[in-house]
Amino acid sequence: MAADANSSWGLRFITLVALKQSPVSGDLALARGGWVKLICGASNQDLPAISDLCAVYAAAGVHCVDVAADEAVVRAARQGLDWVQSQWGYRPWLMVSVSDGQDAHFRKAWFDPQRCPSDCRRPCQRVCPADAIAGEGGIHASRCYGCGRCLPACPLGLIDLEDRRLGLDDLAPMLAELRPDAVEIHTAPGRAEAFQSTIAALMDVQLPLQRLAVSCGLEGHGLTVHSLARELWQRHDCLRRYGQRPLWQLDGRPMSGDVGAGTARAAVALWHGVRHLAPPGPLQLAGGTNDHTILHLPENDGPAGVAFGGMARRLLQPWLQEAQAREISLRDWPEGWCAAVAKAQKLVRPWLSR
Repeated sequence: MAADANSSWGLRFITLVALKQSPVSGDLALARGGWVKLICGASNQDLPAISDLCAVYAAAGVHCVDVAADEAVVRAARQGLDWVQSQWGYRPWLMVSVSDGQDAHFRKAWFDPQRCPSDCRRPCQRVCPADAIAGEGGIHASRCYGCGRCLPACPLGLIDLEDRRLGLDDLAPMLAELRPDAVEIHTAPGRAEAFQSTIAALMDVQLPLQRLAVSCGLEGHGLTVHSLARELWQRHDCLRRYGQRPLWQLDGRPMSGDVGAGTARAAVALWHGVRHLAPPGPLQLAGGTNDHTILHLPENDGPAGVAFGGMARRLLQPWLQEAQAREISLRDWPEGWCAAVAKAQKLVRPWLSR
């Protein structure tokens, strides 16, 4: 009993230390340049792991958790956020992501393992950053977030990508059911009309949104910095007609796996290029962001904040997998919880103190 009491005290202490540094208001964090968002991916884990992932990063002090517009995923995320709120009274915004057209963030890889040669060394498994491909069998769909690294790795070209977007006809009823705090729309050049249709469907639900985020970048779209700014201004005009407050997510190097200083520099370089051309509203970094990102920013200047995706998820993989092996929630394993929050806090803390 004494050991359990000590573990519970340690859990509460490390979480309180983390939350003490987090602004209460997401809007205040955006104004100060210390906004932090967790991108959960298209459903990168099984549902209990999503719940634990959201709980850990909420305890570490993030201001927003971004998940797929999927009822089961949103429910799992809410379970984690509800638990943190019940324990410490802090709750980040829950954001759901949708797209106004085909997008790399809304796809999953797939192959038929029966077509694989018996002597295949499975190079797809080695390059997968989400541990979605095991030593045998196909792709674990709940872990795949569609980065596409496995496609060129397959020597026989057996891997395909499947579109998993939410259709426009399903958007309004789904959001009416989910009722998130914020929505993010992934867009691309040439999709101004599709964006307007998406916004119109969203407005039909009459959600009291904290923010309506718009995500776009240069890579894969053939854009220059100036043409990206023009696209954002088109989206801004649409949002202004509906009285929405935008948050611009600059996708520096999308689906990169968020590793290395090079991807961090790409995200920061995009902010440098767009900052004086973009429409009103906070600019937030994404795509390739990691623990190196903040090192490339001026000390007294920078974007409104950052979103962490692949790196944030990988940091917690050891504890999420161990909790799964124990058949318990990470929240019911004090030692694992404390270690996971400490790891998440190390990534988040430099931004919270900006």
